[in-house]
Amino acid sequence: MGYYGGVEAGGTKFVCIVTDEKAKILAETRFPTTLPEETLQKTVDFFTAWQKDQRLSLQAIGIACFGPVDLNPESATFGYITSTPKPGWENTAVTPVIANALNLPVFFDTDVNGAALGEGRWGAAQDLSDFLYLTIGTGVGGGAVCNGKPLHGLVHPEMGHIRLPHDWQADPFPGNCPFHGDCFEGMAAGPAIKRRWGVSANTLPPDHPAWDLEARYIASALANFILTLSPQRIILGGGVMAQAHLFPQIRKYTLAYLSNYVRSEVLMNAIDSFIVPPGLGNQAGSLGSIALALQG
Repeated sequence: MGYYGGVEAGGTKFVCIVTDEKAKILAETRFPTTLPEETLQKTVDFFTAWQKDQRLSLQAIGIACFGPVDLNPESATFGYITSTPKPGWENTAVTPVIANALNLPVFFDTDVNGAALGEGRWGAAQDLSDFLYLTIGTGVGGGAVCNGKPLHGLVHPEMGHIRLPHDWQADPFPGNCPFHGDCFEGMAAGPAIKRRWGVSANTLPPDHPAWDLEARYIASALANFILTLSPQRIILGGGVMAQAHLFPQIRKYTLAYLSNYVRSEVLMNAIDSFIVPPGLGNQAGSLGSIALALQG
């Protein structure tokens, strides 16, 4: 029996877990994402204490990390968070710090790629080779699995920062992204909803006009992803998507924006099973980090 550590390294909080090789959670802790030194030390301390208390050794650690991050193993900054808007975290060495402190193999990817792998292994994308996981919460990010592997490239996909059609007359909100203003994240993430309407998303009633606008922006992004990546399924997670009433609206607008161009039985007759919530619920990120450790 092997034991593995996982870190869901989010911009708001870190979740650290230990599981067996079947992903049964044996220990868990969570704490706010403060400054790098304090946060990474708490991470190391959790795994060190578990190994000492249980008199067992971990085989590897998987880290599913907020970003942008450097995923190039040949780079001098591999395993770093790079140009993040998170104060204090730009150019932070994550993998090197944890690997050196614990003397364990560490497998590192974006938080959304990790969650996608977790959904593919145990959740809503089992038995699929090509699918997307999108999180819409404090930020917006997307992980793509293509031919069974997470999509990397020049750096990694930044699906939350694609540009969307913006009807300035209907929606004069300038956007909330410090880099791009009215990109996908700038228009549809939780902070954008709060800034536009003056209250948090979870306090808005289901019939508030915010949700029709939100569904339109999300559906516009999904139509673009369907046309470029042709996924077999799209999984929508994150705090904003806890509003279950959003799913029917998003499905309706996605089909409308595709205009019957993509001819697929799944889209035409089974849209409810094509755009879905995470099978792992709010554990997609943490179990996704275990999927990274197992994949390594």
